[in-house]
Amino acid sequence: MTPPQHKNFHTSNPETSAAIDRSLPEFAAAEVSDEDTFFKNHSPPNYLPEIESEVEEFIKFHLNRDKENAKIVLVTSGGTTVPLENNTVRFIDNFSAGTRGATSAEYFLESGYSVIFLHREFSLLPYSRHFSHSTNCFLDYMIEKDNKIEINPKFSNEMLKVYKKYHKAESENNLLLIPFTTVNQYLYTLKSICEKLQILQKNALFYLAAAVSDFFIPQYRLPQHKIQSSNINHDGELVIRLNQVPKFLSRLVDNWTNTRAYIVSFKLETDEGILIKKSKSALERYHHQLVIGNLLQTRKTEVVFVTKDNEDWVKLNDEEIANNVEIESLMIPQVIKLHDKWIKDI
Repeated sequence: MTPPQHKNFHTSNPETSAAIDRSLPEFAAAEVSDEDTFFKNHSPPNYLPEIESEVEEFIKFHLNRDKENAKIVLVTSGGTTVPLENNTVRFIDNFSAGTRGATSAEYFLESGYSVIFLHREFSLLPYSRHFSHSTNCFLDYMIEKDNKIEINPKFSNEMLKVYKKYHKAESENNLLLIPFTTVNQYLYTLKSICEKLQILQKNALFYLAAAVSDFFIPQYRLPQHKIQSSNINHDGELVIRLNQVPKFLSRLVDNWTNTRAYIVSFKLETDEGILIKKSKSALERYHHQLVIGNLLQTRKTEVVFVTKDNEDWVKLNDEEIANNVEIESLMIPQVIKLHDKWIKDI
């Protein structure tokens, strides 16, 4: 079967055709965290049907190839934005570059999983991350020879290794890239992909590494055009009211995914004293299988796997740190081990 061809979607451009409906009711206080209210009051991205078609074709391709053993992981990566205007000039963002998600996706691919990579547009991508966000300009990897461009021999061995891995994933149709920019785009696309993956049942793995905004401006309160410098109060302040983003994970676990799927979420903290407590609380609240906790200060060298019964730290030792070993190279085999056990036991 010939792998389907994929389109390029650009999610960072504002949807200027989306009119602001002032008739939409304001959220009642008791419904601030209600997912149903969010989807009722916010329009889906206009490109969503095209993405749904790509996801369906990707899943169908792998089920036709090996229905019993096809394992697909949805990796979410990068941070969502919160637009401050409909024709967006300004937005609230976070520091996430998508390093964890892009790196993890590579190790999943190398372990036999097919990957749907739901990522912030222009954030790090599997394989190209080695060159797109390095300390070298991309042109430094090239030299001119006989009026032609060639790979600089200094980097050729490294680039060849990465290229072979990328080419294998691409030629075998094992990697599907799906972009998002805003929190609204992310939630709608996530919900749709989760529902499409229900057919895989226990062979579906959800690795939710994206940094999702905690607050947003509802569509009915979003200004149509750029906020002017004159839009300040008598104290010279620009006051912006933000609502809480719905806690989507509860709906993802209970409704969007098949109950046999394996779901991994992340908990990022800055206070080591509350990391385990917060991770356990998330498990108890959302009833999924694994929380990977990490501290902002040490997230690249250690994480903790929190399940219902255990707390297991995964840490790089001094030698591994000196040799630039990526902690995801230790994390992903452990996630896969837990998923394999889940498949066997359920």
